[in-house]
Amino acid sequence: MLLIDCPYCGPRDETEYHYGGQAHVPYPENPADLTDEQWAEYVFYRDNPKGPFAERWVHSTGCRRWFNVLRDTATHEVLTSYRLDEPRPGGTR
Repeated sequence: MLLIDCPYCGPRDETEYHYGGQAHVPYPENPADLTDEQWAEYVFYRDNPKGPFAERWVHSTGCRRWFNVLRDTATHEVLTSYRLDEPRPGGTR
């Protein structure tokens, strides 16, 4: 079980949250210009690294706000959490 620190409510059990996928995925600048293959890549293809990875989570049974979590995918350790308007600690991905 993960202990996730909501930037708004503090540490809570993983069961209070829902996973929202990879963080920092920019919406296409000109979506009307994308081919079906480019749309499929945007919607379905995400990074799958071993190690630190930025993810989006929502505190669904608490404040209901979205935020980002930096989690190590090899150990499942939550390294940090931060609001959506804050940059990813330690670089990008």
